[in-house]
Order: sequence, then structure tokens, then C-alpha cells
Amino acid sequence: MSKRKKKINKSNDQYTAKQIQVLEGLEAVRKRPSMYIGSTSSRGLHHLVDEVVDNSIDEAMAGYCKKIEVVILPDNSVTVTDDGRGIPVDIHKETKLPAVTIVLTKLHAGGKFGGSGYRVAGGLHGVGISVVNALSEWLEVEVTRDKKTFFQRFEKGDAVSGLKIIGKSSRTGTKITFKPDPTVFEDTTFNFDNIAHRLREIAFLNAGVKIDLKDEREENKEISYKYNGGISEFVSYLNKNKDLLFSKPICFTGKKDDIEVDVALQYNDGYIENILSFANNINTEEGGTHLAGFKATITRIINDYARNNLLPNGKKLSLKEGENNLSGNDVREGLTAVISVKLLNPQFEGQTKTKLGNSEVRGVVSYVVGEGLNNFLNENPSVSKKILAKSISALTAREAARKARNLIRQKNGILGLGTLPGKLADCSEKDPLFREIFLVEGDSAGGSAKQGRDRRFQAILPLRGKILNVEKSRLHKILDNNEIRSMVTALGINIGEDLDIEKLRYHKVIIMTDADVDGAHIKTLLLTFFFRYMKPLIERGNVYIAQPPLYKIEYNRESHYLFDEQELKDKLKEIDGNPRIQRYKGLGEMNPEQLWETTMNPGNRVLKRIELEDNIEAETMFTVLMGDKVEPRKDFIYQHGLEVKDLDF
Repeated sequence: MSKRKKKINKSNDQYTAKQIQVLEGLEAVRKRPSMYIGSTSSRGLHHLVDEVVDNSIDEAMAGYCKKIEVVILPDNSVTVTDDGRGIPVDIHKETKLPAVTIVLTKLHAGGKFGGSGYRVAGGLHGVGISVVNALSEWLEVEVTRDKKTFFQRFEKGDAVSGLKIIGKSSRTGTKITFKPDPTVFEDTTFNFDNIAHRLREIAFLNAGVKIDLKDEREENKEISYKYNGGISEFVSYLNKNKDLLFSKPICFTGKKDDIEVDVALQYNDGYIENILSFANNINTEEGGTHLAGFKATITRIINDYARNNLLPNGKKLSLKEGENNLSGNDVREGLTAVISVKLLNPQFEGQTKTKLGNSEVRGVVSYVVGEGLNNFLNENPSVSKKILAKSISALTAREAARKARNLIRQKNGILGLGTLPGKLADCSEKDPLFREIFLVEGDSAGGSAKQGRDRRFQAILPLRGKILNVEKSRLHKILDNNEIRSMVTALGINIGEDLDIEKLRYHKVIIMTDADVDGAHIKTLLLTFFFRYMKPLIERGNVYIAQPPLYKIEYNRESHYLFDEQELKDKLKEIDGNPRIQRYKGLGEMNPEQLWETTMNPGNRVLKRIELEDNIEAETMFTVLMGDKVEPRKDFIYQHGLEVKDLDF
């Protein structure tokens, strides 16, 4: 057999300086926007507002700003105004440009690097406002200082006018208006609620700062935030619909090595912990050293107190140090806390700043929390006994949960190689990325779904009745529920601390229930379970809700499936005569072919993906809808009474 030589094109194989591309100015940001703002989706769009507001908040933390105003304009541009010192406008010695121009056009330029402009700041990387400028169709800045008002305009990151004086003023501050570039973002429509939630959070973290939000796209849509109580008020807000163990949050404040620590905490009688951590006003959603220091210290201090004091029953807890201690989960059951640290040089993971990495912060938080909590427990024995009783109760429940887990391991092998639920109709596809599972309400609908599905990639798990309301139940009760055990085993990832998202057997988990009140209730119960015990599924976008049709219209030998009342009204307007209308009371009324064609066929179906845009609001909503308190639920129903039939949880 003859050997053929492959001809190599040497001109294409060379790697020299000619292949190195240098992106000048903000060109790199426009070329790779996701590197700087996370994504070009709605989340990235709203991150632009965060970056501008963060600059104003940096002025507030420095003690120069008391009021911030955010306005969404009719053309979907946004104006952020503050009463701080105003961005400097004098000429920069090295570049010969006004300082404000440099800040808006150069990456890593700002007053946050040398330590003299700001003592602490959220905009660590120095790319915030310049990135906003780069990703905007246009941006205009007005700076008022030195008794003058200065103005400059930019387009796609480049200055299109020089800095000029447009008036006189006795006040100081900065006003920035920007319009996101539609060629960069998937959608440039700002969501009022998204912005409001973040501004409320910032107002809690900066006691006394007033923040106004106005939406000029709608009449009379505005809101103001000002919280003189700071994070103590924040904790009260988070706990507002819960039954509390004691009335006022416990607060600790301290400073060491130029690191300021503020902590507020309060226990409720629920079973879920809710701890929020912040560094320089940035919500560190993935935690970090400050959160680790808090968790370790609160566990240690409560264990020490338990060993050295009488329990509510008059006995001492026979705990030896390092043996059978209260676990971190035990002492955090029902705990709501906010941890806020402020430091000169925070080290975040990436520009999106979701995890704090400074090792020195852990020790400082541990010192402040340890000293503060130890003093509080010793000085307030009545509250201390309630906290201790709550932790001991959690310990007892944890032991019961451990036994329940062991039983599940033996029966179903959740954590190892075990048998899948008998009622699960699995699919033949092996790659989880292309597999999907339908959690179907009822055996009847489950039977239709099993017959109508595509067996190659669609699995069916029928659920009998309504699953347990996990909002009101401890873990051992949850693990004892047959339907929950079936789901956990089928998904393959366990729950809580044992959850390993990489072991998920299906990348689409689809809730399919009847289009009625009972179906909505079952959806809510399932979403509560996922939010409380399998949150990574929601965060990663693995949870969906199927949309079965509500009506079927037959006319002129044609069938049309309609999904709500409005679609029915619109269709009836198009039709002359008397069509045959069928209202589906449940999925079980559809034969397998209909269920496939309307609800399961990827080519026709409508799926709603569940996204977690605001963790605090989601927490509040699940507490209202599924918690013990009836009054907040009644208020919600009365407030939304005309919309309840259309709510899709």
C-alpha cells in the first residue's frame, strides 16, 4: 500500500508576533462582554445598573453621599444620580485627559487602587463604569463640583465630545445616563422589580442612605428605600412572616486590621437557615471566608455554651469536645442572619464577585462574632435557652434523619448502586444532557405519558397525590415520604448536604400537572421542595414546568389546542359557527397521542424554565405560600384575588 504524504501549509502554521492581536481601549470589552459582566442575557444587562450604582454607594461608604436616584426612561435608558463629591474633572498628569474621561474610557482606572480615593469600595477591579460605557449605545455624564456642571457624551465607549461646562451649581454629585447597546444584549428591556430588589438590598446595607427608583415607562411607578436600622432591619424584613424565638435581632459590630464586620442574626421556629453574606455591599452569593468564619464560630460558641450551662429541662448536655457535638446544621436550623464586611482590598472570584477569598477576613469575623455571641448568651439566659433548645431539637431530628437515610440506602441505594423506583419508566439515552424526566400528577396521566412519550430520551415518574409540604417538615419526615424518596432516587443526586449536581441523571426535570387549582398546588409543593433541598437544580436551570392545553376546539374537521381563556376568546372571534369545545379537567383525559402532540413533543410543546432571579423574594414567597402563618397567605390572596386563577407557581 502506498503512503501518501500530507502537504503542510507552512504559512498557516507559523505563530509569530503577527498573530498577536492587541485590542485598544474598551474594544476588548465589546469583543468579549461576558468576561466582564457574566453574560449578555437579562442578568448581564441589569449588572450594568449595579456597576453604576456601586460607584455611588462607594461615595456613600466614604461618607459623602446620602441620596441616590435611579430612573428608567421611556427609551429603556437609565439615569443614576447621586449627591456625592462628583467624579474628578481636573486634567490627569500622565494622560493629559480629564479624570472623568479616563474613568469612563480606560479599564483599571479609578480611585480604588492606591487606597487614597476610597477606603473601601465594591468596584475592586476598576472596570465597572468603563465597562458600562463600552457596552452602551451611548452614555452621558454630568458632574457637578467646583460650583460648575460638566458634561461629556460617549458612544460605544468612545468620547464623541470633549468635557465642557454647561452650567453653574452650588451642589455636588454625578449623573450618568446610559442606553445599553442592542447589538450586544439579547434584550435591552430593564425589569423594574430586578432593579428594585438590588436597591432595597443596598439600602439595608447602608443605614441612612435614601435610594429612589422611578420607572417613567409607566405612570406613578416609583419606590423609595431608607433603613436607619441597617442590617438589623434587614434581618427583621427577612423574618417578617415567620414565628420568632425572640423579638429583636442580635447584632455584633467590630473592627480589626482595617476590616469592619457587621452581623445581625435572629432565630425563627422553622427548619431552614437563611444566611446572606456581603463584602463591600457586594452580595457574595457563593459565600467565602467571611461566611466560613461566621459558621464555624457560631457552631463553636453554642457548643461551648451547651457544655457549660443547664439545658431548658434542668440538665446539662453531656457533650465532650470533639465528640457528638451539635453540628453546624443543628445550630443554624431556623437561623436568619446577615453578615456584612468592609475591607480595603477585597479579593473576589471574577468580575461578578460572588465569593470572597481574603483569608484574613475569616479570623476577624471569628473574633467579632465569637466575642459578641459569647457575651450575649451569658448575659441573656432566657434567649440563650431558646436557642439551645432549638439546636438540641435539631440534633434529635438529625439522628432520626440519619436513620432514615440509612434505611433509604438499604432499600433504594440513593448513595450507591441501587434499584430505581418501580414506577419509573426510564429512557434508553445514556447521556444526562439529552435525557429528560416528567414528574406527572397521578397514575392515570402517568399511564398516558408513558404510552405517548419518546422512549429514547423521555422518562416518566408518576406521583401519587400531593407530596409533603417541606416548609413545615424536618428532614427525617421528608425522607420518610414515599413520593419524595422516589424523586430523589430517580434524579440520583440526593438532597441537602449530600447533593452532588454532577450526578443528576436528567438535565431537564419537567413538572407536568393538571391545569387547575390542584395542579397549581402540586407545582407549588414540588417547587418548594426543589428550592429548599435541591436549589442547585433551579440555579442551573434544570427545572421546567410543562404547559398542557386547557381547551380543544374542533371545527371544519380541524382541531386546535388552546392554553388559556384569552386564547379561547381570540380563537372564537376568528370562527363563524358553533365549534365543538372540550375543556380538559386533567391530563388523564387526553389520550397518549394528544398528550404527546400538545405537551411532550419538543417540536410543539411549551416549557417554562424556572429561574431564580431574586433569592430574597423567592424566600419570602415560599414562606408566605407554604409557611405556618395564615394571615400573610390570606393577605396575598386578597391582594391578588383577581389574578389567582392565572397564577402559575
